[in-house]
Amino acid sequence: MRRSLRWALAGGRFAAVIALTYLGLLAVTFFIGRVIPVDPVLAIVGDRAPEHVIERVREEMGLNQPLPVQFVRYVEKALQGDFGHSVLTSNPVWDDVKKTFPATLELATCGILIGAGLGVPLGVWAAVRRGGAADHAVRIMGLVGYSVPIFWLGLMALVLFYAKLGWVGGPGRIDVAYEYSVERVSGLLLLDAALYAKDTGEWDALRNAFSHLVLPASLLGYFSLAYISRMTRSFMLNELAQEYIVAARAKGLSETRIIWRHALRNAMVPLVTVIALSYAGLLEGSVLTETVFAWPGLGLYITNSLQNADMNAVLGGTIVVGTVFIALNLLSDLLYRLMDPRTRDTR
Repeated sequence: MRRSLRWALAGGRFAAVIALTYLGLLAVTFFIGRVIPVDPVLAIVGDRAPEHVIERVREEMGLNQPLPVQFVRYVEKALQGDFGHSVLTSNPVWDDVKKTFPATLELATCGILIGAGLGVPLGVWAAVRRGGAADHAVRIMGLVGYSVPIFWLGLMALVLFYAKLGWVGGPGRIDVAYEYSVERVSGLLLLDAALYAKDTGEWDALRNAFSHLVLPASLLGYFSLAYISRMTRSFMLNELAQEYIVAARAKGLSETRIIWRHALRNAMVPLVTVIALSYAGLLEGSVLTETVFAWPGLGLYITNSLQNADMNAVLGGTIVVGTVFIALNLLSDLLYRLMDPRTRDTR
């Protein structure tokens, strides 16, 4: 009975944290939308519209009501997925988000697979070879990833691998020749192209989609690799200095087993949080990469909307990105608790 009560209280606290965090996100986006020097009514009707038209539209949008009333109405609509209509596309913002977010999801997922898949082994290698050439090489690689602007790397990569060598596809997700031949089922172009190839036996569209994805995904992967490898090295150095490692060596266990089955296993507990937050960062921070590569994702959508004072689209996209970040943050916290028994309440 007591255990059930503890679980109920823990679940209630968890739900309260989610609700308060999301409410805070909505409050921030709401007040940002009210303090910026852009009138959403003028963005819709134009600055030359008659005064009575401006007032009528303002009344229809509820902008003539007190701020608390506007905020309550804003929260109600946001919870229903109603972020208004985009001035730029004339579509509901939620429809635009559903079209653009899969492109960002695909790019960020491939990026984190590259970053974590290479960053963790490199971090372990650097920790094991502390002070050696391998350690210095990994640290320099990470320093370059932190220091060099990602948009500059993207431009240089396009010039070299696309314009000069022709090894990869150019900007965009796929060539125009295949744009309308692949049916968009999931929105993830690689998956849709694979399904198309399976049904028709034509693999050119899949190869073309992959050639467009590999460069921006590798760029984001390198960006996340720099952080993940550094944190892996730090966690591994801490674990390799623990007494249980000395005891394992005294028992005659092989160095490979000590490093990969014992030290890395314990280091993975905080590392899961690092990887999850890096993934969230790629989902929300790939704006420059999407702009450089003309990748039709959520970041490019928000950027174009911001340049055209389309605040409904900007705020709607921001809420979606913030929601994803909150979800991944809470997921990483849950995984941390599941992987580390010391964080659980055993009383």
